[in-house]
Amino acid sequence: MKSKNKHASNDDKQYVSALQVAKHAGVSRSAVSRAFTPGASVSAKKREKIMEAAEALGYQVNDLARGLLARKSRLVGLVVTNPELGYRSHLVAALTKALIHRGSVPIVINTGRTEEELVAAQKTLFGYRAEATIILSGSPPSSFVDLARRNGQPLIVLGRSETGADDVNIDNEGAGREAARFFLADGIKKLGFAGALSGTPTTIEREYGFRHEAELHGATVLTGNGQNSDYAGGQEAAQQLFAVESDRPDAVFCVNDLVAFGLIDYVRKHTKLSIPEDLSIVGFDDIPEASWDAYNLTTFQQDASTMAAHAVALLDRRQAEPDRPPAHERLNTRLILRGSARIPGSYKS
Repeated sequence: MKSKNKHASNDDKQYVSALQVAKHAGVSRSAVSRAFTPGASVSAKKREKIMEAAEALGYQVNDLARGLLARKSRLVGLVVTNPELGYRSHLVAALTKALIHRGSVPIVINTGRTEEELVAAQKTLFGYRAEATIILSGSPPSSFVDLARRNGQPLIVLGRSETGADDVNIDNEGAGREAARFFLADGIKKLGFAGALSGTPTTIEREYGFRHEAELHGATVLTGNGQNSDYAGGQEAAQQLFAVESDRPDAVFCVNDLVAFGLIDYVRKHTKLSIPEDLSIVGFDDIPEASWDAYNLTTFQQDASTMAAHAVALLDRRQAEPDRPPAHERLNTRLILRGSARIPGSYKS
């Protein structure tokens, strides 16, 4: 019986309150509030007593309650599909770090691409008075953007563009063109593109730049598309590109590193081709695994910390100037040369 009561007591234990701090320090409840409010009036001696009492009791300010009282929270929602995959996982990590440094509280909402799922996510964020939403993936419906605008909530979109929203994008088309020039400089005229049927804006832009530049110089481009832009998708794309030995590419540009990993493993297991002697492969993202000995992948680097910094800067500007026109920022990439592709002697990045 005693054991049961002890267990119940532990479960019912409450957080230390400001009133308890006030009693311990021998001051008023309002004095405690002022002591933890930047710029509020409280004597240095009284503040020191309060801080000592707070430290002794383990008191922490209830920021959620403060936000609700002020009708404004520090919550920032990160809406993302499959946040555990590839570059996206590193971008989520970089964003949460940047937002915490900013003084915000990031909330990751793992959702799908349907309108119902995205709108449900947005309503959840409004219910908790989130001060902004950052979309990392998916295709937000117009109602999503309209809802954010009507509620005065800043909306930042990464990796795509949306009417009425600030966005940060990579120069995907430019990277695609550079990938083609890289292969062309090695004298390769039969190229391949490994993409995905999901047809995201980044996939479309990278393929367009690659194909346009290649065909402009008389090269042909074979296409293999997996269901999704992941490892399995890379295997599926490889099956299509290397199904006929006499009609295969001599170099492949993969829409991202995960696709490249799947393609490389397929080639090693199911063909007699040697990488990079018989087949050059370039990926996109430069996630940490790209540098592993198993892949040693030549790939385009997009820095997650840089993109996160730009997203947070856009959020700061939007809150400072709510009526300013939408900002559209485009970041460049850098080709990281490794062992999965032959490096042309005449190639200049």
